[in-house]
This record gives sequence, structure tokens and C-alpha cells, in this order.
Amino acid sequence: MLAFWSVFFAPVLAGITALVGAFWLARSTHWRLLDHPNARSLHERPIPRTGGFAVLSGLAVGSVGLALFVAELPPLLKILPFGLLPLAAISWLDDRHGVAAWQRLAVHGVAAGSLIIAGLSIPGLELLPVWATMSLTGLFVVWMINLYNFMDGMDGFAGGMAVIGFTTLAWLGRADIGFVAISLIIAAASAGFLVSNFPPARLFLGDTGSTTLGFLAAALSLWGSQADLFPLWAALWVFSPFIVDATVTLLRRLAQGERVWEGHRSHYYQRLVLLGWGHRCTVLAEYVLMLTSAGSAVLAVQWWPDRLFVLVLGGGGVYGLLMWGVAWLEQRPLDQQAKD
Repeated sequence: MLAFWSVFFAPVLAGITALVGAFWLARSTHWRLLDHPNARSLHERPIPRTGGFAVLSGLAVGSVGLALFVAELPPLLKILPFGLLPLAAISWLDDRHGVAAWQRLAVHGVAAGSLIIAGLSIPGLELLPVWATMSLTGLFVVWMINLYNFMDGMDGFAGGMAVIGFTTLAWLGRADIGFVAISLIIAAASAGFLVSNFPPARLFLGDTGSTTLGFLAAALSLWGSQADLFPLWAALWVFSPFIVDATVTLLRRLAQGERVWEGHRSHYYQRLVLLGWGHRCTVLAEYVLMLTSAGSAVLAVQWWPDRLFVLVLGGGGVYGLLMWGVAWLEQRPLDQQAKD
């Protein structure tokens, strides 16, 4: 009963809930918090940014459904609310009124701390002092929360990464049915939201949804690697389309002396949209990259678990080539870009 319900009915319930919730939120006049276009955004008309509540509702209903049909819940499911609730609350306040960066980061630290207190940490750091392991784990979680928020700037992008990423984690962690259940519940809730977010988007995640997905990506990556379901590098590679773009962009902006806490349009996916690719073409190209990254992570775990350097060198070369390609397109004459 556990296997049947957890890998089928609970995710389906989560997906349907998120689908209905997103459909309602996109048209609701009572929850009409709009994201208005500005100089740093890519959309051209006001769009509701309450889609995070559709994802959260899907997660809640799917989790409750799972709890009704299993004798014992997976430990992580009991831990996640302690990080998710304050994270969702501060993100909602930020969506509505704006919150100081230090206040957001403080709550992000609380969310990271909830996972550390629960015993999750980055594997392989046993020789370091406990405080160093805890600090590095906390930084990892906080960075995953923020990078997912940074990358939520294009129709269908963050939702698509969640569907592909968490589905892949479910496959990598298939030895643990509880891990599979939670991963598929998150993927299904994201898929339900994605129907209203695929270009042209009728609903945005908002900070409430993007920080939630970033936190969950960090939590499941740590859980799966610490439980020896898969190595941590495999989870990082699954989410590498987000990790590489966000990290390289941050380092480049730091090197140029920019205020990295302010909004911008210099991520590689944003630059492609501005080059005239548009949301749909760019996000479909990104889906190909996500599927390639996910597939290579699965193959690497199965065939080359002791040859990580092969994946790093090959994947690093591909990412380097893609980044060079974007820069090359930007240097082309405007009339030639228009023809392309």
C-alpha cells in the first residue's frame, strides 16, 4: 500500500490541487497581487505572482494524503515545515511590501538551520570541525534558496526545472520509497503550476514559490546524499542549469563591482530573451539543457561513479561553450541579430 499510494496517488493529488489552485489564482480578483513590468523584468504586462501558493497547496494536500495511507511518514516530511513556514512567510511579505535583504537572509538562515538541527549535512566533511561542516551546509542551503529565486525570471523556467529536477531525484533515490514519494509530490505540484506558467505565463511563482523550491532542492539533495541514495554531486548536476548560470553571473557581477543584491537582467537566459529568442524558444532550449543534465547525472551515477572528472570536464566544456555562444550572439550587428 505504501509503494502504490506514495508513488501514484499522492503525487497525482498534489498535481491536481496545484493545477486547480493555479488556475484560480491566475483569475482571482481577491488575491490579485500583480508583478508590474519594470526596467529589470522580461514581461510586458502585469501578471499575478501568487503561484507559490498553488505549489504550497499541492505540497500540503499531497503530504496529507500520503500521511493518511502510511504507518510512518518519511522523517524529512516531519522536518520540512519548520523551514518552509517561516521561509514562505517572509517571502510573502517581500512579495507584498518588500523586505530588507538582511531580514530575508536571516530567515533563510533559520530555514537552513532547521535542516542542520535535523541532522542533515554535506557528506564527506567528517574531518572538518563541526562548526565548519554546519557553516558550509548552511551556506549551501541559503545559496540554493537564493539562486532559485534569482533564476525565476522567465515564463516556464523555474517550474520546468522543478519538474525535471525532482523527477530525476526520485529516480536516483528509488531505493527509498519515502524519498521517491516526496520528490514526486514536489514535481507534480510544480507541474500543476507550470500549466499556468508556461509561455505566455498567466501566473508567476513569486518569491513565495521560488524560495520554497530552492529550499526543497537543497533539502532533498542533502537527504539523498546523506542516506547514500546518490552522491551529492549528482543532485548538483541535475540542477546545474540553474546553479551554473546563477553562480557565474553572481561572480561576474561581483568582479564588475555591481550591487549583487539588486535586480538585473544579466543572467544568460535573460540575455537570450533580450536577444530576441523570446520566452518560449528560450525556455524550450533550457528544457533540452535540463534534460541533458539530468540524463548525464543518471548515467554518470550508474556507469562512472568513480570518474567524476569525466562529467566535470565534459559538462564544463559544454557550459563554457554555451556561455561563449551567448556572448558571441550579443556581439553580432543588430541587423544580423534581427535576421536570426
